[in-house]
Amino acid sequence: MQGNLLTEVFLPLALTIIMLGMGLSLTIKDFKTITIEPKAVLTGLFCQLILLPVIAFTLMYFWDLKPEFAVGIILLSACPGGATSNLYSYLGKCDVALSIALTAISSFITIFSIPFLVNFAMSIFMGEGKYIALPVVKTIFQILIITIVPIIIGMYLRSWKPNFARQAQQPFQIASGIFIAIIVLGAILKDRENVIPFFQETGLPTLTLNILAIILSLVVARLVGLNFRQSSAISIESGIQNGTLGITIATSSTLLNNPTIAIAPAIYSLIMFITGSIICYLYSKQNLKNENSQKLD
Repeated sequence: MQGNLLTEVFLPLALTIIMLGMGLSLTIKDFKTITIEPKAVLTGLFCQLILLPVIAFTLMYFWDLKPEFAVGIILLSACPGGATSNLYSYLGKCDVALSIALTAISSFITIFSIPFLVNFAMSIFMGEGKYIALPVVKTIFQILIITIVPIIIGMYLRSWKPNFARQAQQPFQIASGIFIAIIVLGAILKDRENVIPFFQETGLPTLTLNILAIILSLVVARLVGLNFRQSSAISIESGIQNGTLGITIATSSTLLNNPTIAIAPAIYSLIMFITGSIICYLYSKQNLKNENSQKLD
């Protein structure tokens, strides 16, 4: 997973396009969800921005992993949800507006939280003097350029050309899925002789993190009194992370420049496609059942 055309050019470009596509589905009204359903939004942000990193740090503290792999898992847990989580929420008949709002808000917040969480993780797992700290200001600026700016441009296009934005949403969603698949597979195939060792070393911890994030966030959301559509959206938003952003930060020559750290986010991204598909099916059945029950009532 050495730096090359894939990681230095295609990866940031693909991430920009993915975030632009997400912006096309957003309007200012989506952010009003904060005032309309503050409990749902705050619960979702808690699960994604606090609960998930806490689970990751706890697992890595007790799991004997190579330091770079541990940092990679923390990096992944610090990333926001991506366009994929919104798509899965739609397929799972969850609260899509809540999912979109959480993705957008967390994308803004993690601009500032990622550098600090990753630097903290490197100081714990790699030891002082054994790592190059992630430059905070530069990282914030680069994440801003490749995530938030495209979202804002997409939102502007939506307000300026609403018909174009609506027609472009599906092609962008399809393109996003293809880009993510290419990025993850390309990153792994670059070191294909190590794919099995990668899975052997990081497969179980990343799967454990993914399953715990999905289940615990669902439990938390239900405990605070949210309905199942909201709770299932929060569950997906917590478990389906923006692995593309994690890989970009890990492999960028101007940021971490440590391809080994990108392995865990890449493996997690592969695993979450499988677990995400399973929970989408389960959530869609339950949400459809609840919807039919409400109609009968």
